[in-house]
Amino acid sequence: MAAALSSIAQHRSYSSHLHPNLYTYSSKPAHDHMPFSFIMMSSAKSSSRLRSGSGRLMIRSATTKPAKSPAEEDWKIKREVLLQKRVRSVDVKEALRLQKENNFVILDVRPEAEFKEAHPPGAINVQIYRLIKEWTAWDIARRAAFAFFGIFSGTEENPEFLQSVESQLSKDTKVIVACTAGGTMRPTQNLPEGQQSRSLIAAYLLVLNGYANIYHLEGGLYTWFKEGLPVVSEEESSGTQESDS
Repeated sequence: MAAALSSIAQHRSYSSHLHPNLYTYSSKPAHDHMPFSFIMMSSAKSSSRLRSGSGRLMIRSATTKPAKSPAEEDWKIKREVLLQKRVRSVDVKEALRLQKENNFVILDVRPEAEFKEAHPPGAINVQIYRLIKEWTAWDIARRAAFAFFGIFSGTEENPEFLQSVESQLSKDTKVIVACTAGGTMRPTQNLPEGQQSRSLIAAYLLVLNGYANIYHLEGGLYTWFKEGLPVVSEEESSGTQESDS
């Protein structure tokens, strides 16, 4: 249970090494820690006085950068690969244009339920995370650990992600990978390595497995919906089919 709690605590801090709807929040502290270094000014002659309480004790504060977490180090490596593979980010309006004019495919990596609720027309869905399916002792412990943090629908990496993508998209397909938040590879003052997300992690997996034309949706589908771009839902599609019949 302790191991599961530790695993979920790290999972919550940065989603998802790939999570989802907790998605892409940084685990970096809001401010730098300020440890104190204690410097005792003494000599061999005064060491006995220090022990007796008569020595001088000086306290100096030093601002240091906090050490990066394993999650941050892992994202740094993935980001470098994405940059080396020339994965380019596009905004939502450019993504729509590329889809219409250049036969780009939008790959929505959100959970299936979110995809069914609303998604860009023509998008395909392969979730990069899925609900924990098994009921082994370890899976029960993970569910309990998620519940400890108030998460009652714990997720795990989808082991069939790449297989599912390959069954629908050839390696030369022009793909725009999308999730809710989007994340970014662009550095900022507070986030020098950008911000990871499910779509960026999915893009990383795809370029490692031979996909040569991978793009990333900057701003995510949240921005797509906010901008009022075209949206369809599975409910609307099924309702239309029933009325036609």
